[in-house]
Amino acid sequence: MTLKLKDIPDHHDAELVMRLYELRRDPLMREARSALTREYWPTTVDEALALGAASHPLNAAWRQVTSYWEMAYGMVKHGILHGDYMIESNGEGFFLFARMSPFIAEMRLKSSPRLMHNTEWMTTHSEFCRETFARFEKGVAATLAARAKK
Repeated sequence: MTLKLKDIPDHHDAELVMRLYELRRDPLMREARSALTREYWPTTVDEALALGAASHPLNAAWRQVTSYWEMAYGMVKHGILHGDYMIESNGEGFFLFARMSPFIAEMRLKSSPRLMHNTEWMTTHSEFCRETFARFEKGVAATLAARAKK
């Protein structure tokens, strides 16, 4: 598949970014995002995979949040939305992926081969996205190191 990515953002991009923001403000979505941000810090592939079990307390939040970011980043991948413009205010998916990236290959083998596929693509989309993701990786590594010391 050949993708035609957007060269410059326009008012349609602004409308979509605002709509994505509105969706993130939904109370259930806010609760799910908050729970993952606070409580989900996997340090092993088993901990990362545990979220896939329906019985895991964060499973519903995981499914809601990751499907949201996969949808949003898919809009960039398919040329619907300008990537750099979008990521300026929508990097939370990178934060979540930074937590998962050390385990993603094994997770895909054991669960779903397309797990966070659009999110991963987005982290390599442009120099701006690569730099943004690198900052998230650095922050996650620092947080994990601080948590390990406790």
